[in-house]
Amino acid sequence: MTKKGMAKGEFAGRIILKKRKKLRWEDINFKRRALGLDKKSDPLGKAPQARGIVLEKVPVEAKQPNSAIRKCVRVQLIKNGRQVTAFCPGDGAINFIDEHDEVVIEGIGGRKGRSMGDIPGVRFKVIKVNRVALSEMVAGKKEKPIR
Repeated sequence: MTKKGMAKGEFAGRIILKKRKKLRWEDINFKRRALGLDKKSDPLGKAPQARGIVLEKVPVEAKQPNSAIRKCVRVQLIKNGRQVTAFCPGDGAINFIDEHDEVVIEGIGGRKGRSMGDIPGVRFKVIKVNRVALSEMVAGKKEKPIR
């Protein structure tokens, strides 16, 4: 022991703790959690659903080997003003959605909150249009309200 009782060895308790604290930042999972990167990158802000206004309808081409044009919409979220692309599930569902409609979107269900299937860069899907379920409108059970 030198310098008034301070241990200097490689395996001295204080040195091990200091080294562990420093090297923790090499772990990518710790780093993302500590800096809150997942929350920053998530437009919904960890919420399961979010409301937004439709800005435009956009066709998205499917990835190889599929060949299709997936019907999507650009949505501006009300809570933070971010713009996201959302898929419209269902046959002819895009016809029930017009510009300036209020929609509710949720995650599309890809792994780790990413895009799913052959739709590149689309992480969300539309579930409600003007407070009526899109699936009910596609099935013909309800009509779209005029707002």
